[in-house]
Amino acid sequence: MVNEVECMQHTIGILGGMGPAATADMLSKFVHFRHVGQDQQHIPIIACSIPDIPDRSACLLSGGPSPYDYLERYLHMLESAGAECIVIPCNTAHYWFERLQHSAHVEMINILDATLSELPQHSQTVGLLATDATLATGLYQRKLVQQGKTLFVPEGKHQCAVMQAIYAYKAGNLLLSQTLLFPQIEALIEHGVDTLIMGCTEIPLIINTEVARFNCTFIDSTAALVRAAIRWYEEKNGETVSPERPELLGVE
Repeated sequence: MVNEVECMQHTIGILGGMGPAATADMLSKFVHFRHVGQDQQHIPIIACSIPDIPDRSACLLSGGPSPYDYLERYLHMLESAGAECIVIPCNTAHYWFERLQHSAHVEMINILDATLSELPQHSQTVGLLATDATLATGLYQRKLVQQGKTLFVPEGKHQCAVMQAIYAYKAGNLLLSQTLLFPQIEALIEHGVDTLIMGCTEIPLIINTEVARFNCTFIDSTAALVRAAIRWYEEKNGETVSPERPELLGVE
């Protein structure tokens, strides 16, 4: 009898639940970006969306419970289920990426690297929308400085509004989240930002179909990670590998 795990070649594991809507968005993008004609040609994916992982920002900023043990446990659960490559649709959780990578027995793709690989070559002034913890730990800032980019982030009450927008979306209030977030985007554009990184996986869900109202290029961190994972699969599967930098006019 053939082992079912052995039949699933080049399976991608999603270590999600941070939050569940962002995980569902990632699954949707795996389908949307995989341009095939049959069910059987889609990528085998195992999704773990167990939402009991402690709040990442609360841990990093105010000494709350650490999510690391949960992340490691679900990582190994995905490995045991047959995943050969792990992706994590949460930017703040990448504070623990290197530690998780050392614990893993399979490949992992970093959302920060995937996102920054999609920055347009001509872009010089970059804005970053992210959680307080992602900003405080400098996850993106260090990499952007190495690329010679000028970076703007919301500060003070503006960043407070970004965080309120993220938590409003998590609570199911899209209208409130947009009311809070959209003025912060306009403020960054007024500072000369030409490219805006959506460095929290709830941000693309808040902006959603309203992307055309803003005069800048958006980089969707979830979409970038999905595209990187698809390239991993294509390479493993002997397929033609998709380009690293697609034409990015907005949110897919």
